Amino acid sequence: MQTYYFILFVLSALLTGAYMLIWKKHYDVHLTLVFGVIPVTNLGFLLQAQAKTTEAALFATRFAYIGGCFLQLFIMLTIFSLCGIRVPKTLRVIFAGLSAALFLTVQTIGRNTLFYRSAELREINGRMVLVKEYGIMHTVFQIVVIAFFVISIGTIIYSLIRKNQVSRKILVSLLIPDIVCMLCFFLGRQIFPEIELTPAGYVFAQICYLFITYRISLYSVADTAAETMIQTGDTCFITFDTRFNYLGSNSTAKKIFPELRNLIVDLGLRHSRTLQQKILPWLEQYRDHPQDAEKNRHFVPYGDKIYLFTVKSLPARRGMKGYEIIGTDDTLDRAHINLLENFNEQLNQQVEEKTAHIVAMHNNLIMSMATMVESRDNSTGGHIRRTSEGVRLLIDAVKETGAFELSDTFCRNLIKAAPMHDLGKIAVEDAILRKPGRFTPEEFAVMKTHAPEGARIVHEILKDTDDDEFHILAENVAHYHHERWDGSGYPEGLKGEAIPLEARIMAVADVYDALVSKRVYKEKMSFEKADTIIREGMGSQFDPALEPVYLAARPKLEAYYSSLE
Repeated sequence: MQTYYFILFVLSALLTGAYMLIWKKHYDVHLTLVFGVIPVTNLGFLLQAQAKTTEAALFATRFAYIGGCFLQLFIMLTIFSLCGIRVPKTLRVIFAGLSAALFLTVQTIGRNTLFYRSAELREINGRMVLVKEYGIMHTVFQIVVIAFFVISIGTIIYSLIRKNQVSRKILVSLLIPDIVCMLCFFLGRQIFPEIELTPAGYVFAQICYLFITYRISLYSVADTAAETMIQTGDTCFITFDTRFNYLGSNSTAKKIFPELRNLIVDLGLRHSRTLQQKILPWLEQYRDHPQDAEKNRHFVPYGDKIYLFTVKSLPARRGMKGYEIIGTDDTLDRAHINLLENFNEQLNQQVEEKTAHIVAMHNNLIMSMATMVESRDNSTGGHIRRTSEGVRLLIDAVKETGAFELSDTFCRNLIKAAPMHDLGKIAVEDAILRKPGRFTPEEFAVMKTHAPEGARIVHEILKDTDDDEFHILAENVAHYHHERWDGSGYPEGLKGEAIPLEARIMAVADVYDALVSKRVYKEKMSFEKADTIIREGMGSQFDPALEPVYLAARPKLEAYYSSLE
């Protein structure tokens, strides 16, 4: 039996040594304490197995209870830290004081009856066994350990359900060893009465925690930033593993790409259509052409700033462990370029005039195409013009209410993109598009294809444009303006904030026009009834955050539609 305890002690010491080799200063202090306490505790079990007298056995027992009194506390505090849950300092002091008080009572073993009423080393079946009768404080000790365990498990389960930004692999790696240690502690003697399973459980826990420390080096944005000499603030960074699974990002990155807030750690970009369109091409391009610096420069406007994004490898001792996207404020550099360009002001003015002319021609072409599509549909005359004005009034209401923080560029692009939302109808056959009545289910299925088809057409029209932001926005408007907030829309069945904001705004203008305008299969609806339907749809068909926007725009919408009569 002594060999068993000796092997476990040596293993725990070696695992602690391995942890110290990979230790970094940002690692949680409680995790470090776990690795420090386990070898000491296992040494106590070894000394207990070697004891020849009752006094030696009691000394070893007091030694071994270091783990019993403090390990579950340290594990619980590690779980709080890795799950991003802040525990008030007062509560931490109470927890620590409770564990310290229990440990002090442990030190009275053999001196009074608080923890052990009696204890004597006896030879049973050829081996020395410490026979003891437990006191009241041992019961308190078990209650405290169980309480810490329940809190720990509850915290992990809560994080699995509610915290997207905590790695599921880390949570599972915290859950399993905690359960194993408790089973060894409370049931080990009943299963294997001749040996203590607790030290084996501690060694198993160390192995799991070593895996956690490896994952921390991937997920910890702070560590990545320190290693690449990047400061927080205006610098943003996003990390992925070699399979493009999301690992983490800092607050600045989440401001520029709000979709990151809803992206679950360890899942791929396919779970966010917007990020898949924006970021996935950067990663693939870098993977395929890591030495091509020109292809690894991506500019993203945000507010009054312009960010330069580049992709870097996250190096490991063998190969690489993932990718990091770094974004820096490039506004000053762009301003410097603009200053140099001012020396050619006259030439620039001519270029701008030519560009404005080209843009006007481009916009007229888009409007002509939209009008041509509308001319084929005998039920929606003037729909493009009316919905475009509806979008403009809703945008004005957004600015008035402050419901969303929209850049001027976004607002201009959405108004410009509104006429393109039904371009996909050009691919719908006349027999369905011009039908003077409601569609059959089969016909409606064909009609629904106008949304993805419209996105494809918009993509082809704008694929060579330099205005990537307008390109993406216009494509989203055409593709997703029939999606519903509750996920019952088409063509993708997107739900909630997964639907791009531009498409959510377009949907309100589109449906409102359909309600208050005359169609061949229905008369126009009164403003009051249309208002009831729109408001009832908030939270099911429409984004509920758009309700105050719609209410603010309603008088102007009614005035505009009244002027058309």
